[in-house]
Amino acid sequence: MERKYKMVAVVVAFGLAAGLAGCSATASTPKASTAASDKGKTITVWSLNEQPNRLAIAQAAAAKFTAKTGIKVKLVGVNEDQFPQLLTTAAAAGTLPDVVGALPLADVRTMSANQLDNTKAEAQIISDLGAKTFSASALTYTRSGSTQLSVPSDGYPISLMYRKDLFAKAGLSAPKTYADVLADAKKLNSSTMAGFVGGDSASTDFTESTFEWLALANGCQLVNSKGTVTLDSKSCQDAFSFYGNLIKNYSIPGANDSTASKTAYMGGKAAMTIWSSFLLPQMAGLDNAIMPTCAQCATDPGFIAKNTGFVTSLRGPDSSTSAQAGDVTSWVVSSTAQASAAKTFVEYMMSTGYLTWLSQAPEGMFPTRNGTAADPTLYSSGWKKLPSGTDRPTALGSLYSSADLLNLQNSVNSFSRWGFSQGQGSLVGSILTSLPIPQAIASLKNGNISAKGAASQAQAAVVAVQNSLK
Repeated sequence: MERKYKMVAVVVAFGLAAGLAGCSATASTPKASTAASDKGKTITVWSLNEQPNRLAIAQAAAAKFTAKTGIKVKLVGVNEDQFPQLLTTAAAAGTLPDVVGALPLADVRTMSANQLDNTKAEAQIISDLGAKTFSASALTYTRSGSTQLSVPSDGYPISLMYRKDLFAKAGLSAPKTYADVLADAKKLNSSTMAGFVGGDSASTDFTESTFEWLALANGCQLVNSKGTVTLDSKSCQDAFSFYGNLIKNYSIPGANDSTASKTAYMGGKAAMTIWSSFLLPQMAGLDNAIMPTCAQCATDPGFIAKNTGFVTSLRGPDSSTSAQAGDVTSWVVSSTAQASAAKTFVEYMMSTGYLTWLSQAPEGMFPTRNGTAADPTLYSSGWKKLPSGTDRPTALGSLYSSADLLNLQNSVNSFSRWGFSQGQGSLVGSILTSLPIPQAIASLKNGNISAKGAASQAQAAVVAVQNSLK
């Protein structure tokens, strides 16, 4: 969900000294000592954080790594959308990088399915750093059975953001259930204010990210334990019904993607939206290119941030438990890597260089390793102090309450995803490309089909995608 802002392909080669951008942890790399045979080697690292400002920060961390270990690093910024094709080309040519960073879950599974990762090295890294220092949820989604497929680096939470001032004026509490969300949207909906705005465009995975969380909140799974697609189940039909009601009756017209949703919310035109934490600096008026435009924002650019509450856990009527949402990105050591040098690099970036790595975009890079055995909150505490925002960098801890940030961090540590725990990561990746679920939701909003029809349409389309993968 808007994990990246800009898509600019850049290649940066380095190993020379560079000034440090951001903060670095004080802990040394645990159990990692550079083998004499690794000194002088050059490893290639692909980063899907390919924006120039983020690459510059990664460059600073890697330059310090080189100074400490003697291992040189060639960093290549890779566009996330182009990654699958670049991976295929590199594998065929025998030119895989040693390490890939900032890799989404679906792409981790793609590398694993094609045996392009070094699971032994990744398991050793987790062991060296201490598995108990990682988010249990992040480890769960980066494993297949007992096999570690990647090293989870960071994640972002998805939440229902709501206008606390409007809720207070209407005497409403923060929503916890489907029924609460619908009642609140109805209460606050008017000719000048949408009760809710969210993804409903047929052509973007933003719609799917939004719906996936709401579906899981109602116990709706993409597949069952046997891998059978279950989108036509009652819980899924009810999830489609809930979301259809919300976007048809209480949202703004048109096909709403991530930009339309945040524009409406930051413009004071919607009381609720569902978005990832990447919106935090923008709501606070820290990025000139995407400023809040509400009436009050003219004199107080931070008005929306000050008056936004975050709901990270929701429950539907068919579920006995609430669900939290988010995603995680990882480091992967490739199957052809110079394994020892690559392992040393990843361990450094998850310890001494960790806060510098996270400082590329703290609002969307919540730590999945909160600290060390000696200092369990070293990184989670340091993360709160990292500056966020492009034009007026400010620590999130000075903009949002400690309770809100802890709530968002907890969501990263316990989020749910569909398909991965059932061994269907490749299916998830494929439907994020073909978008059968957003297409069903768009038809539902347009009144072309019923909730049951949307569930049936999505079911048939996802089954077809699954069959094509066999």
